[in-house]
Amino acid sequence: MRRNTRKRSKTRGGKAIAAAAALTLGAGGLVAVNVYASAHETPDGNTVKQSPQGGTGQAEASTIDCPDVGSRLQQVPDRARSEVDRELAALDSQVSEAYQRLQSSTRAIQQDNSFANNAIIVPLKDKRAATIDRIAIAIGRVGNKPQGIEALAACTLRASGNQSDTGGNQNGQENGQGQEQDNGQGQPANGGQAGNGPVAADFVDITSVKPNVTAPRGSQQASRGSFATQCGVNENKLYNTDNVIVAPGVDNGAHHTHDYVGNQANDAFADNDDFAGGETTCQNQGDKSSYYWPVLRLQDGTEEFDAEQQGGGAEGNAGKILTASQVTLDYVGNASSKVVAMPKFLRIITGDAKAFTNGTKNANAAWSCTGFENRQLTDKYPICPEGSSLVRTSKFQSCWDGQNVDSANHRAHVAFADPKSGACPSGFKAVPQLVQRLVYDVDAPSLNDSGQSSPFYAVDGFPEQMHKPITDHGDFVNVFDEQLMNKMVRCINTGRQCQ
Repeated sequence: MRRNTRKRSKTRGGKAIAAAAALTLGAGGLVAVNVYASAHETPDGNTVKQSPQGGTGQAEASTIDCPDVGSRLQQVPDRARSEVDRELAALDSQVSEAYQRLQSSTRAIQQDNSFANNAIIVPLKDKRAATIDRIAIAIGRVGNKPQGIEALAACTLRASGNQSDTGGNQNGQENGQGQEQDNGQGQPANGGQAGNGPVAADFVDITSVKPNVTAPRGSQQASRGSFATQCGVNENKLYNTDNVIVAPGVDNGAHHTHDYVGNQANDAFADNDDFAGGETTCQNQGDKSSYYWPVLRLQDGTEEFDAEQQGGGAEGNAGKILTASQVTLDYVGNASSKVVAMPKFLRIITGDAKAFTNGTKNANAAWSCTGFENRQLTDKYPICPEGSSLVRTSKFQSCWDGQNVDSANHRAHVAFADPKSGACPSGFKAVPQLVQRLVYDVDAPSLNDSGQSSPFYAVDGFPEQMHKPITDHGDFVNVFDEQLMNKMVRCINTGRQCQ
């Protein structure tokens, strides 16, 4: 397996952040954690799930829900950005470490209902408060100090939906399996291979879903052409657990593994010069853009190259990495107007890797099956019928503010067009819309035996996000040369299909 070579001269303290994220687990590895059924409000305002029987009865897996600080930062001066990025990455590492502690503390939580709050949630709040304070100070040195972000330090425990009766019904499937029974593939029966999802309730038969895809009305000014770029399916097996957009300069900033196609220089330490000089897997060498997404894994007990590494198995991302059988990267027009060229090095993230805890505001997952792509799922994985393949589609934001290639929260500089009219928000310009489509040949998982006869598949993610399908996302850095970008714009605006 090929992985990126680190540019150590650009770490800027990133290794220290990655080291801080490491957590030594007990000999038993990751196990599913249960917190009990009724909510109890602690004196400091943290909610902990407890059982009215004091530790018996129905158990429900829990995860850690923390406010997303990065999304609340509207203005970060350039001189403070690298320090702020490192501190935001430290917040992610703190949550990951706390979640792993939660998973490995099942017995202590069962014996003491206050353990999770006192030993995990309260210390996490203290760590986050100190980190958030450093973020505010860093911004305040060179700009206006952000107000109110200190209130984002507190986290809560929340039910994951990965519910299990200790002797009976599991996610609606009568199979008589208990929470921690092994399914014969190294997988806890209710928690996926690494004990934190997915579960049967995360899947749905695509044939039971009604068609739900509609297109904007369009107008005479619409740009109806398209431009296709062919960049492979990551045959090079280029993987890393970085995210150069949201955590530049930080090893393991994503806490999950990404597939990369296009630009081969992408890791946490890549800058614009690296991208400009990087090799590309795209057939048209004028496209050195970077396209990356979280890998999909088959939870079949396979130990991949990262089985014991942070971002991989040590953070709950376990199983065989699946390579897409097909990747299509199409740029399409706008239903309301002509498009303008994207600026070079424009960065776009679509979807939300933390949508399970953040909520659906920025979620943009779209799961389906070949032959059924007029039926799209956001919060469920599809069960595809025989002869049909799994499809992940990401439609990126296609309106640009006309000035910035990135923004403090990595979202404000781009926007989605109106779903009905296709018009961009006031002050934004329409640019070619990237539509990324990934096809996988994967057998439908068996729900009636929790993946014993045919294992679950799941998208990689932050460990506390429990591999929920709603967390799927995609990332893009535009490194088209000017001539090819202008060709794309002409093709789209004149209604032609080009490549």
